[in-house]
Amino acid sequence: MLLTGKVKYILSTTTLVLAQLLLAGCDQNAMNVDAFDTTLVYCSEGSPDSFDPHTVTIGVAFDASARQVYNRLVEFKRGTTEITPSLAKRWKIRNNGTVYRFYLREDVQFHSNEFFQPTRNFNADDVIFSFMRQKEKSHPFHSVGNRDYSYFNFQGLNTLIKSIKKIDQHTIEFELERPFSPFISVLAMEFTSIMSAEYANVLEQTDRKNYIIQYPIGTGPFQLVRYQVDAFIRYKAFEHYWRGKEPIEHLVFAITPDPSLRFARVTAGECDVMSNPLPIHLKALDEESSLKIVTERGLNIAYWAFNTRKPPLDNRRVRQALNHAINRDAILEAVYYGSALKAKNPIPPGMWSYNDEVKYYEYNPQLARNLLFSAGFEDGFEIDIWAFPEQRSYNPNAIKTAELIQQDLKEVGVKANIITYEVGTFLQKVKSGEHITSLQGWIADNGDPDNFFNSLLSCEATIPGQNSAFWCNEEFDAIIKDAQVISNRARRAKLYQRAQQIFKREAPWLTIAHTQQNLIVNDRVKNLTIPLTGGIFFSGVKLEPRRESDMRL
Repeated sequence: MLLTGKVKYILSTTTLVLAQLLLAGCDQNAMNVDAFDTTLVYCSEGSPDSFDPHTVTIGVAFDASARQVYNRLVEFKRGTTEITPSLAKRWKIRNNGTVYRFYLREDVQFHSNEFFQPTRNFNADDVIFSFMRQKEKSHPFHSVGNRDYSYFNFQGLNTLIKSIKKIDQHTIEFELERPFSPFISVLAMEFTSIMSAEYANVLEQTDRKNYIIQYPIGTGPFQLVRYQVDAFIRYKAFEHYWRGKEPIEHLVFAITPDPSLRFARVTAGECDVMSNPLPIHLKALDEESSLKIVTERGLNIAYWAFNTRKPPLDNRRVRQALNHAINRDAILEAVYYGSALKAKNPIPPGMWSYNDEVKYYEYNPQLARNLLFSAGFEDGFEIDIWAFPEQRSYNPNAIKTAELIQQDLKEVGVKANIITYEVGTFLQKVKSGEHITSLQGWIADNGDPDNFFNSLLSCEATIPGQNSAFWCNEEFDAIIKDAQVISNRARRAKLYQRAQQIFKREAPWLTIAHTQQNLIVNDRVKNLTIPLTGGIFFSGVKLEPRRESDMRL
C-alpha cells in the first residue's frame, strides 16, 4: 500500500491517539512530551501469566518481564548466540570447569515503585537470592505464586549447583557438582534474571510476598508502570539504567491475540511493531508500504510429540508408522505457505552438530499401514491430538495442522480426535502427561545444542514434563550427558550427531518444521533486531521523529 503524506499523517495521528489512551494516568509532565515521537506501541500476541521470569515458561511472559525489566549476569550479543558480559563484568573458570567466579558491576541501580525505594545498588546478595530462591524449597520465596521452577530444574541447576559463595559485595562464586560445558550459555537464559533481595525483604516484612510476581523490580532498561489484563502493558524508560536511559520514553504492549486484528492494527498505524505475522500477511504487504518486514532465521522446531508412556505409542513401530503416514509437505504449504523448512532432526540446520546424514521419514501411507500391521494394529486404533490454542512463531495454526494430520491418519486406519484447552490449562496438562499426542514447539534459549537435547528429550526432562514425549532412552541419555562434561566442541558435535541418529530411529516425535522469525515494523522504528533465541527486546531501539512534511495535510 502506497501511503501519501496525508495518509501517513492520519496513521501517525491514529498511533498518537492510541498512545495517549494507553498512557492515560501518567502525570501531566509526562503527557506534555510528544507522545508520538517518544512512544513505541507493540502489538503483542498474548497476556503474560506472570511477571516472574523464574517461573514462567511461555514467550509472551518472558517478553513482558525478563526481556524488558530484568538483566542477567551474562547475555547474548545482539544478533548472535555469543556470550557477552552484562551484570557481571567478567568471569573466570577454574577447577576443570566446576568453579565459576563472577566479578559484578558496582554502578547498577534497581527500579522503584510505590511499595519500594531501593537504598543500595545491585550486589552479590541479589545473585544469591535469585538462584537460591529457585534451588531451595525451604526458601521463603520458593513457593510464592504456587508454581514450579521448570527451567531451573530441567536445565539441571537444582542438582548441578553445589554452592553459591559471596566472596565480597561484588564477587560471587558458583561451585558445580560436575563440569557442565553449557553453563555460561544457560546463565544468559531468561530464568536466571536477577531480582532485588532488598525488595524481597521489604515484601516479606509487609506480608506482600506475592507482589514480587505482580510488580517486578529489576535493573533492566524499562520499568513496569501498569498492566491491564488482556488489554495493555505500559512501561517507561528507567531513568538510571546502567547502560544509559533508553531513547524510547514510553513502551506499550497492546495485547492483541488475533493475528488478523494485529495485522489490521499495524497497517492502520495503531501499532509500530506486530508480533508473529502469518505468512499470508507477509505476502500482503506492498513493497512501497511504510511497513517493513524484519526477518531472522529461527533456532526452533515444531513437532508432534508422542506420549511414549501410553500404548500404542510405547511401540516404536507405531511411532515410525505415524511418521510415514503424515504428508508434511502439505502441512508446510497449507499452514506455513511454503515459508518454513521441513524438519528431520530435533535441532535446526545451521546449529553446530546438525547431522545432515539423517534421512527424512518419507510420506508413504502403504508403508505406514504395513508397520501398523506388523505391530499388531491391522485394524488401526484411536488417539487424541492436542493442539495449542494460540499462534506461535514455530506454528502459525496448530488447529489446522492437527486437522491435516487427522485427515492423513484416517487413510491408514487411525482415528484422531482434536483437543484443545486454554493456554495455561493446556501447558499444565501436557506437563502432567495427560495427553496421548500433542503438537509442540521450541525456540532455543541459547545457542548450545544441549538446550534442545537435554531440555526436550532427556530422561531428566520427563520429571517436570518438558519432555512431552516422556521418552527416556538410556543410550541417547548417556550420549547427551557425556557431551555436557566435554569442553571440546568437535567431540561434543560427534556425540550429538550420534544422538540424532538414535532419535530418528526411535521416533518419539514427528518433526514438522523450522521457521523464520518475522516482525512487521513501521519504518520509523530503527535498530530493532530479532534475537536468534526468539522473543523481542526493545533496548537500543530508536524512533525516527515526525518529519515536517508528515504534519501537513
